[in-house]
Amino acid sequence: MIIAIVDFDTAAADRATALAQLDSEREEVRAMPGNVAYRVYASREDETRVTIIHEWEDAESFAGYQKSDSFARSGKMIRPMMTGSPVSRRFHAELVETVA
Repeated sequence: MIIAIVDFDTAAADRATALAQLDSEREEVRAMPGNVAYRVYASREDETRVTIIHEWEDAESFAGYQKSDSFARSGKMIRPMMTGSPVSRRFHAELVETVA
């Protein structure tokens, strides 16, 4: 499993637009082969931070997402709003257990 956590900042006035763009892509990303989860969060500590957490079954699925129209659309819309470089941390993970 691949887990990717992306953090970036926008101007406070732009954060709602960035969140709306990411939210508008949720259904398409969730329907992609190998997607396990896609979550977007607005920081509660400051009004500029956005975090995206997504999980993929494997590296190939994640690579497919990175080549997708959805990824390109969000990048085209959001990158100009970013006040610095995004930080993306990617992990290989093994699911140990799902507790419901």
